[in-house]
Amino acid sequence: MPKGNPTVIINPQYCAPHNIDLAIVRKVMTLGDNFTVTNVNGKVVFNLKGSLMSLHDNRVLLDAAGKPIVTIRRKVMTGHDRWQAFRGESMEMKDLIFSVKRSSMFQLKTKLDVFLADNTKEKVCDFKVKGSWFEKSCVVYAGESLTIVAQMHKKHTVQSIAFGKDNFMVTVYPDIDYAFIVALILILDEINQDKRQAQN
Repeated sequence: MPKGNPTVIINPQYCAPHNIDLAIVRKVMTLGDNFTVTNVNGKVVFNLKGSLMSLHDNRVLLDAAGKPIVTIRRKVMTGHDRWQAFRGESMEMKDLIFSVKRSSMFQLKTKLDVFLADNTKEKVCDFKVKGSWFEKSCVVYAGESLTIVAQMHKKHTVQSIAFGKDNFMVTVYPDIDYAFIVALILILDEINQDKRQAQN
């Protein structure tokens, strides 16, 4: 990725010329799946709303003002292995931003291929996510390269132990759309939830 050349996927306002550190906090005590994403000062940047009505196949990422930015949907009929992200609250293919699928069906560590909407042939992915939920960490790479664009790691705080919250810290590298990275991590978490349910 050329320096100073923002990689805009959702909105240029989410590209910063420096590293962005975000905390993703799962609210465990609520119905459905809800997350809050804050910056290092504790200011809310995004909220995630899970939909109970649709058997939790839809997730909506909201900005701090509560405006929908991205709707994440599991694509039914393809098992649990494909997710799509649409602009706002749309579900129409013309508003598709990117899709995510597992690199292979059987994997100990999660590997996801990310294809932007205009990459219709899907021969080479635009981004790759490699993570281990056992280690609670993941790395996002640009395409098939070793260029890292974001990293996530588990954060243990006094609050997370007291409230049983799952806290993740995400570092997004300069000029990378951090709303896109947050959406990817939410999909990764969703796949992890599926795995957990399958094991129970």
